[in-house]
Amino acid sequence: MIIAIDGPAGTGKGTISKLLSERLGYVYIDTGAMYRAITLKVIREKISLDDENGIKKLLDNTNLDFDDNQHILLDGEDVSGKIRTQEVNNLVSLVSSIVIIREKLVEQQRNLGSSKNIVMEGRDITTVVFPNAEVKIYLTATLEERVQRRYKEMLDKGMEVSYNEVYQTIQERDEMDMHKKVGALKIAPDANVVDSTGKSIEEVYKEILQYVKMKGE
Repeated sequence: MIIAIDGPAGTGKGTISKLLSERLGYVYIDTGAMYRAITLKVIREKISLDDENGIKKLLDNTNLDFDDNQHILLDGEDVSGKIRTQEVNNLVSLVSSIVIIREKLVEQQRNLGSSKNIVMEGRDITTVVFPNAEVKIYLTATLEERVQRRYKEMLDKGMEVSYNEVYQTIQERDEMDMHKKVGALKIAPDANVVDSTGKSIEEVYKEILQYVKMKGE
């Protein structure tokens, strides 16, 4: 079974996906981490986003994988912490809009989910990557709640960032994600919309589990 979860930044997709995978014994795949890892490498190698040949070469010489703890590995390096910086936050939506990057990673994501029970989360999993997924969830929350969650998360990690900066970043990210030419964030017609505003992770888990059980039956 494939449980596909889409939604904007800060809705709790990562937390709920990990919880589902742990309790159901499924493999968790964070597609956002894959795009963030590519973004990190673009920054490190100072590749212009207009340099199609440079990006193609970068993709041809990049290896993405997940270790047993579901940490993202970029060319063998655990970059799970390094991909959560504000610098990566500011660029990842633009990077993930580049068609050749999207095509490459979608292919990898489909391969990862071809023979296992998985929970995969991102922005276009229910609409592009696995449009025939057995369980489709669109996880949402108010902008204010999403900003507060992301702001707290970044402060807890010791990052120096202002609330207004996080608010602006997420607002701009929403705009870019919803208007991408390829892989735009949208609600699949057959997706179950789950609003996490004001709900605990356990409440959201139980709500999604009901959809999983219905498909299992």
